[in-house]
Amino acid sequence: MLKESEAGAKTDDICRRHGLSSATFYSWRKKYGGMEAGDAKRLRALEAENAKLKRIVADQMLDMSAMKDLLQKHW
Repeated sequence: MLKESEAGAKTDDICRRHGLSSATFYSWRKKYGGMEAGDAKRLRALEAENAKLKRIVADQMLDMSAMKDLLQKHW
């Protein structure tokens, strides 16, 4: 869709044809504009991996906090 827009097609026509809002189109253009398809896929994969790692760190921090609280109460 972004390639169609770069080729000169009207944004409203592109959005209507693909069934999405113009706000979504503009946010995608802001995020993925100028990228090739492989680059966009790689970016999404990295974002998913980053989210997974953040969840792991948050879980570990929660476990550490619970252990600290538990140890402080027994002493």
